[in-house]
Amino acid sequence: MSPKHVVFKKVSRDKSVTVYMAKRDFVDHCDFVDPVVYVMLSCTFRYGRQDMDVMGVAFRRDLFLVTRQVYPELQDKEKLTHTKIQQKLLRKLGNNAFPFFFEFPDNLPCSITLQPGLSDVGKKCAVEFEVKAFCGENQDEKIDKQSSVRLTIRKIQFSPEDSKLLPSAETTFEFLMSEKPLHVKLSLPKETFYHGEPLKANVEITNSSSRNIKDISLSVEQVTHVILYSNDKYVKSVAKEETSDSVPCGTSLKQEYTLHPLLAYNKDRRGLALDGRLKHEDTNLASSSIVKQEVLKEVQGILVSYKVVLRMVASGEVSLEVPFRLMHPKPEPGTDFFQLPQHTHTHTHTHTHTHT
Repeated sequence: MSPKHVVFKKVSRDKSVTVYMAKRDFVDHCDFVDPVVYVMLSCTFRYGRQDMDVMGVAFRRDLFLVTRQVYPELQDKEKLTHTKIQQKLLRKLGNNAFPFFFEFPDNLPCSITLQPGLSDVGKKCAVEFEVKAFCGENQDEKIDKQSSVRLTIRKIQFSPEDSKLLPSAETTFEFLMSEKPLHVKLSLPKETFYHGEPLKANVEITNSSSRNIKDISLSVEQVTHVILYSNDKYVKSVAKEETSDSVPCGTSLKQEYTLHPLLAYNKDRRGLALDGRLKHEDTNLASSSIVKQEVLKEVQGILVSYKVVLRMVASGEVSLEVPFRLMHPKPEPGTDFFQLPQHTHTHTHTHTHTHT
């Protein structure tokens, strides 16, 4: 059986313009006679209420804007190369259908939004993409809402090939009145984890000091930089494992912890970065941002990264952290983008505890 193709359709209020799109996820790698129809692709950074303009300063900035005329045709559509979906729509819709295409520049950010709080009605901090079709005498005139239609789309990134890097960090802590040090190592089995996948972290502690180690905990922290507005930085814990494990002086500990960084456990957390959301669809924690070296970070709007942080108490807090990526897996060729299920979990960790 051939796969079912879903076509997204949206009609303007006066039914003068209809947009058909074969997909809404895109990966990085009229009231007068003889109207002109345009299609616009925009990438916009929003901050605050969408309907407010304070002292002439709008709470939005267009990062990218391009407009194409689709009717009257500037090129003979019979000579253009069409996708399979466009070919099917042309056969179905006839002579009143006019295909178009856009190319995403390499330097645009991915779709992302900060989760609002319960009191943030109408407020938004997000990078959004939109396709708009409208009728007008020229592309610069004010758009009549009755003769236009908007469709939100997303720009997403898939995980690159695994680098085989095994992230780890280790350090030695010296204490006053203690002849020998405390040695701590934190490691992950791989650099990239997928949304919905349990994250396993390995902890090795050799306590040769005279201090007793207690209150060991691990957390996954999301670090969000809102670069375009005010260079704000938000650090939010999205998964945490607090234990009663201890490492008395003269002993060692080897332990594997399992953490579950899921939006399902952070639904009401204000300020969490999420992947761009389409209407009536759920989403997930924002994927890690991958920025090409030649691209200015300032035009990215919002950047997201993740790290595992190990903390413990030894007369004061001792901590160690390791960065990692949280992303979507690259689908098999010929398949549509999908999200891994956001699984529930059971608590698991294993350890060995030995004397030195």
